[in-house]
Amino acid sequence: MPIVEYPPGARFPGVVGRTTDESSPAWPVAPRPDAGAPNVVVVVLDDTGFGQLGCYGSPIQTPHMDSLAANGLRFNNMHTTALCSPSRSCLLTGRNHHANGMAAITELATGYPGYNGVVPFENGFLSEMLLDHGYTTFMVGKWHLTPSNHETAVGPYDRWPLARGFQRFYGFLGGDTSQWYPDLVYDNHQVEPPRTPEEGYHLTEDLVDKAVEFIADADQIDPAKPFYLHLCFGATHAPHHAPAEWADRYSGMFDAGWDAYRETTFARQKELGIVPPDAELSRHDPDVPAWDSLAPDARRLFSRMMEVFAGFLSHTDHHLGRLLAFLDQLGKLDNTLIMLVSDNGASAEGGPTGTTNEAQFFNNAQEPIEDSLAHIDEIGGPKHFNHYPWGWTWAGNTPFRRWKRETYRGGTSDPFIVSWPKRIAARGEVRTQYGHIIDVVPTVLDLLGVEPPRTVRGVTQSPLHGLSLAGTLDDADAPSPRTSQYFEMLGHRAIYHDGWRAVCPWPGPSFTEAGVGFGQPISADRLSELDATGWELYHVAEDFAENHDVAADHQAKLIALIGTWYSEAGKYGVLPVDGSGLARMIGEKPLAAPARDSCTYYPGTQSVPFFAAPRVLNRPHSITADVEIPESGAEGVLLSQGTAAGGYSLYVKDGRLHYVHNYVGRAEYEVISDRPVPPGRHELRFEFEPTGQPDLASGKGSPGRLQLYIDGSLVGNAEAPVTTPFVINPGALTCGANPGSPVTGNYPSPFKFTGITHTVTVDVSGDLIHDDEAELRVHMARQ
Repeated sequence: MPIVEYPPGARFPGVVGRTTDESSPAWPVAPRPDAGAPNVVVVVLDDTGFGQLGCYGSPIQTPHMDSLAANGLRFNNMHTTALCSPSRSCLLTGRNHHANGMAAITELATGYPGYNGVVPFENGFLSEMLLDHGYTTFMVGKWHLTPSNHETAVGPYDRWPLARGFQRFYGFLGGDTSQWYPDLVYDNHQVEPPRTPEEGYHLTEDLVDKAVEFIADADQIDPAKPFYLHLCFGATHAPHHAPAEWADRYSGMFDAGWDAYRETTFARQKELGIVPPDAELSRHDPDVPAWDSLAPDARRLFSRMMEVFAGFLSHTDHHLGRLLAFLDQLGKLDNTLIMLVSDNGASAEGGPTGTTNEAQFFNNAQEPIEDSLAHIDEIGGPKHFNHYPWGWTWAGNTPFRRWKRETYRGGTSDPFIVSWPKRIAARGEVRTQYGHIIDVVPTVLDLLGVEPPRTVRGVTQSPLHGLSLAGTLDDADAPSPRTSQYFEMLGHRAIYHDGWRAVCPWPGPSFTEAGVGFGQPISADRLSELDATGWELYHVAEDFAENHDVAADHQAKLIALIGTWYSEAGKYGVLPVDGSGLARMIGEKPLAAPARDSCTYYPGTQSVPFFAAPRVLNRPHSITADVEIPESGAEGVLLSQGTAAGGYSLYVKDGRLHYVHNYVGRAEYEVISDRPVPPGRHELRFEFEPTGQPDLASGKGSPGRLQLYIDGSLVGNAEAPVTTPFVINPGALTCGANPGSPVTGNYPSPFKFTGITHTVTVDVSGDLIHDDEAELRVHMARQ
């Protein structure tokens, strides 16, 4: 809550006597901005590349984002950290991501100050700063700034949105979610979507509806009080979910392929002045096949995947337009400072061929292209969790090389639009000054005339690392306030200084070889070798897209830049350098609760995230439900985990007990009791007993025996030739229902149990077989 107090340093201004007739009352004063203070709206896109907005040269239609650019400014030299959570922490604090403890996503946290995934309270959020100046504050959409072990019903909640200066929150806490069946949190509790996909539900529309509702709620009480809205779409992160009619608008548009897309977009970028006239398009990426080398069926599939992505982005733009129209209707648009940015470059996590179901990618169980083609008309719909091939990623970052998670400009250079019609006189211009996402907070504070606070909630604040870009808004020739900026992401390093950029890729397997893009921990001696021979140097003031490595010609310059990188690394907590993913993921971390072999669940409670639920895959386990069946019978789900993309469900239907295992959306293995469940109180039990070893390399979990018991008597026995090997994603576990997309087509969701469920207990005391590399893929694809 905002601080409500008497004027700073003042004592009670009234008079306190023996009785009220000789006393004078006085009330505490709530902070309030000066009359005419603007509203602030920050819009964050997810995994949207430099070359994917219409106003940045893309053929994808984004008319409302384009209108913001036409009524304001586009920056062509804005940078992010190359990854989701780190960039979002910078955007909200104005401090570098390692200083925020957010070296990577929270799931890869390690026990070092720059890497622990916990943003310290001395790095206050913009929401906390503006709240204390009388703003109403709203957070809508993706968060991904809470430590992963805090995302449960036991919290702790001190790093959820409502504890970091936002008065209202509606969105999702993690890195990704289904747009049709999202994992929603409203303030501090889980909620279900207000409608189903069949009723027209989509998360993007819902987020804008809630943003409009929050603003309207405040406006009808105090229309003169300004607000700060932090709106973070799930788009365009996978899954690429879009209504078919939006994807169909792009039918045939991408049939010429990603090479042609790059050429067309690059030419348009030059026309728009987004890239310098003498800029060169980056070389063909060695991991991306030439479009013409692909088989016709592959080209048809990949074209449709891009049509769906384009529809997803245009659909998002449409709903952003609804928010802008609402602000205009209220008469607030002209005096609203709007900033739009993406959190990193386009994402390559779809791999070389894309996927209709990311769960297959996570589990090494990729379906053949023939199976994908069989579902081509359903891609983007509720049945799939799709992502495009990385050839489109490379194209989406035009004109730059590489992509998200790497520190070339393809990973770190992003669209940035600023609009404030009442204050910014320029219209439709391009700004070329160097900027970084840490510069947003000081820019907002500068434009609002607010000094960075010395304390927030009694905690002394660290200095901001960002620098204000306010001076560039009115002066296209103003010097860049920032002359240096370091980068480090998963071992990939870079440093910018005065028009020069040094880049040092991390050694290790490529995406093509491992699907994860990480190396292993290296020794100090090996790091010294990298520092001696692994750095590249680009004069980006003249070589916009990093095409010409001039390290051999400017050794003194390169050595100086490497020294600058180490100086910045020491200052901001970047050390120790660690490019590993596996070691960071499996390293010891605090748990939300002590590990248990037996977990008991109750109906009507919140769903449990996958990584806080019992690990049932590839091990003997049992599920035991204590239930009462009325004389009229009962049906419904006793316990479920997962969605149509994969998972399992124990349920009662047509009077009989059922268990089904959905193998990554490719097959269902079911066992049904040979007799009805009679009325009365009963123990209904499922047991899984592995009958062989998993073939992890082939994406096959342990085969096993599926058995059902009623009050200890065996009533069903079947074999599953293969099970899910690594992970269920989405993988929330729910007692008494199957919310979201149903695990099986045998029932509609949520299929709540109509009898009485006392408890459901999962026992996992058997030995666990797991694959750390596969789990790493899941964490990183969800950023």
